[in-house]
Amino acid sequence: MLTKRQELVLKLTVEEYVKTAEPVGSRTLSELLDFSSATIRNEMADLEELGFLEKTHTSSGRIPSDVGYHYYIEQILADKNNYDDSFTVIDELFSNKDIKRDEAIKQAMNLLSQMTNYTTIALGHSAYGSKIKKIELLPLYENVALLIIVTNLGHVESKNIKIPVNTDIEDMKRVIEIFNDILFDCPISKVSEKLHYEIDQQKIKDMLVYNKTIIDAFLEAFTKFTQSDYYLAGQSKMLYQPEFSDVNRVRELLTFFEKNDIFKLVEDTTNIGLTVTIGKENTINAMRDCTVISVPYQLSQTEKGTIAIVGPTRMEYQKVIPLIKYLAAHMSKLYKE
Repeated sequence: MLTKRQELVLKLTVEEYVKTAEPVGSRTLSELLDFSSATIRNEMADLEELGFLEKTHTSSGRIPSDVGYHYYIEQILADKNNYDDSFTVIDELFSNKDIKRDEAIKQAMNLLSQMTNYTTIALGHSAYGSKIKKIELLPLYENVALLIIVTNLGHVESKNIKIPVNTDIEDMKRVIEIFNDILFDCPISKVSEKLHYEIDQQKIKDMLVYNKTIIDAFLEAFTKFTQSDYYLAGQSKMLYQPEFSDVNRVRELLTFFEKNDIFKLVEDTTNIGLTVTIGKENTINAMRDCTVISVPYQLSQTEKGTIAIVGPTRMEYQKVIPLIKYLAAHMSKLYKE
């Protein structure tokens, strides 16, 4: 644990850096504290040695490290709910009974992005973590059948598929029987890998080589099935942050957003509670200077969705965390109504 004075120096260093995007020196802090520049300089040196601050190459000042940000969030800001007048805007949005749920969520994400100047995400229902329980093929009419996938959570995905001319529907049903055998209880996230492995086994390879249509249709339905309902707002907000003034960095980040890889960062956080992933803790290179804050919200008794904010590590944590928690509580209420 840090001393009270060290906590104060760290707090002001974080908040000054958030405000200015410039490394913070002892002279700046001496204008905010009743300590001498020498005392503050010593405390900052100790905080750097402890790993809470970092010294940049271009300035004599220091910036918070990922560890320093975490301490600021978990110890200094802990249990501080900085609710302000801006929360009444959220109350007004969710008190509008004439607006449909999907539209309310979309507007909430836009509102959150406007209030924070960061990118915002909402993930809704997802079959990603579920397991396959049954696959069926139902003939509809000539050369068309309905492919149905059912999971352990009760999700159902269906897709019309064309049956090639002169294909025996019974042969296609036998292919579905093979799918049921090899994919029963298989996690949705592993289906593609499992299917391709099994298809390479000689005992079923000959059977499936003439049924590429149904295999492709199944994989397409499966791909659609694994996608969450999602809402994304404020992708361009990141481009106005000083950290992303470099053209190559901007290109890398935009490519990351365009591929929708951003959703993978928050899909696995639905059962964890408030999650703050800072800087190099992000495994994606494009996100190494970013923070992702996510909070789950209740969809039903068994399911949760996630809302998240993506911004620079130099984020207004004292504003963003209470705001996203407050919004998540309102989103949960939408699914109770």
